[in-house]
Parts: sequence; structure tokens; C-alpha cells
Amino acid sequence: MKRFFILTALFFATTLAAQSPRLHLLENPDTLNKNRLFISAGSGIAIYSGFSIALWNSWYKQSEIEGFHTFDDAKEWNQMDKAGHFYTAWLEGHYAYQGAMWTGMKRRNALITGAAVSVGLQATIEVMDGFSADWGFSWSDMVANGLGTGFWLTQELIWEEQRFKMKVSAHPQSYPNTPISSVDGGTTTTPNERAIDLYGDSFATTFFKDYNQQTTWVSANIHSFLPNRTTSKFPKWLNVAVGYGSNNLYGGFTNSWKDEAGNKFVLDDDLYPRYRQFYLSLDIELTKIPTKSRFLKALFGVVNWIKIPAPTLELNTLGKVEFHPIYW
Repeated sequence: MKRFFILTALFFATTLAAQSPRLHLLENPDTLNKNRLFISAGSGIAIYSGFSIALWNSWYKQSEIEGFHTFDDAKEWNQMDKAGHFYTAWLEGHYAYQGAMWTGMKRRNALITGAAVSVGLQATIEVMDGFSADWGFSWSDMVANGLGTGFWLTQELIWEEQRFKMKVSAHPQSYPNTPISSVDGGTTTTPNERAIDLYGDSFATTFFKDYNQQTTWVSANIHSFLPNRTTSKFPKWLNVAVGYGSNNLYGGFTNSWKDEAGNKFVLDDDLYPRYRQFYLSLDIELTKIPTKSRFLKALFGVVNWIKIPAPTLELNTLGKVEFHPIYW
């Protein structure tokens, strides 16, 4: 959830910039517009600073602060957190670049701005992690961040557009209330209680924190790859998406943990096997839906990072193939 504090700041900055009645949100000027630059940079810096402080106070202040150190979490959470870093870095670069182009900045400078913002925002979180006793600076996180930024930048350099867009969804998860005894047999808990301790129980927290619910998607626009795209009547808004998820994650590396009283719990791997999920689905590219409404165009652009529910085929590492009539 940490990375979404700063990500949300980008959305707020974009929204604030859109409120000026003298500016046309969907039109990029040919030359640098100083008023737009001031609004974009000023609101971005202010909100970034505010959310950085909020992130520190709400997340890191609760743990002990120590000297800068590293932590190897490359194999944690079935790499669901790495998929999140990749996705978030891509999204930050994408929105920062769009914001830079909105000011009338030259394309080359806008690309540099997008890459710098993406790397800088993610590095902020990693540096904070590096001083926290509960975490540490993660090189594997930084690699995922760099790959996400590079995925966005490479598409801009090759096609001058994002034919592959990163999206996310959160499928509602129901956890069992089956009693589980501690190793010494002195107390019990349930998978549902463990999930609440890890991920929370509100929609907002589980959407961003629950790795068992999250799916990270790469959504490809079919029309953009057609050889006769200028004359084709194929729907411009229809995408095909490939997703990655995981299930039965009740701990970072293994399904074992200790509660606040020091009681240790270990889930049976046969009953709660940790496994990966791979998805194939349809999606909608909201920014390519025909509309004359500036409000709808702006709205579609802001929420286009969310995967649209659609029929989905799942293949998982348990060896099962499942079809979901509607999956989100």
C-alpha cells in the first residue's frame, strides 16, 4: 500500500491542474505555457511533499528507525509486490509525461521528466524502507521499478504511444474461519483473522494491500497493431489483457507467523498451498471510447489504470484451468 500514497498524489495533482477555467485540459499547447507549468509543478511538489510526510507518519513512524540497510525480499509474496512496483513505476512515468506534455514542454524534455518522476517517486519509498527496522532498501524492488519505467519509456520511443498499458484489479476474496491451533496448542486463530491482520478489512485497504485479491495486468490495444489501422473498422477500444496473481499468501515467504503474544502458527501446505495465477481476458481501452464530452475524456483518462471486469481464463500452478464468466 505504501507506493499508492505517492501514486495518489499524482492523481490529485492532475485533478488540481484541470480545475483552472483558463486551461483546456485535453489540448496540449505548441509552446511552453508558463501558467500550466507553474500549476503542474507547484501542485505536484506540494502534494508529493504532503503525501511523503503522511506516508512517513502513517507507515514508518510506527516502526523503529535505524541506520540505512538493505533487505533481500526478491522471493517474498510470490513476487506480487514486484508486479506492483513494475505497475506503479509505469503508471507514474505515464501520468508524469502526460502532465509535462500538457504544459507544452518539448517531447524530449517531457520524456526525461516522466522517467525522472517515476524513478524519483519509487526511490523515495525505497530510501524510507532503508531506514526502517521492519524493512530495508530492496535492490529487487529497484529493479522492478526500473523495468516498469523502462517499459513505459521504450514504448514512447518506439511508437510514441502506449500500446501496452498496465492495469490492476482486485477480485473479492473470502477467507475461511476454520480454527487453527498454535504450534504449542495454547491458542487458536483463523485464516480470516490472519488476513485481516495482514491486509485489513475495508475495501480501500484490501484493494491496495491484499495480494490474494490483486491482479496486475498488461492490457494490449489490438487496433494499434493492425497494419491498416487508419481505415480499419475494428473497435479501437477493445483490448486483450494478460494478468498475474497469487493466492493463499498468509505471509511474505511462508504461511507461518507469530501473533503479538508470541504464539506461532503454521498453515498446512496441503490445505493452503501458495500458488500463482495467470489470466487471459478482454479489456476496454477507455481513452479510445468515442465521446465529445471533455469531462468523460478526462474521467476515462484518470481511471484507465483499472482493469474492466470481463470473461477471463485462468491457468494456475496447481495445474487447474478455470473459466470466470466475469472476473475483476
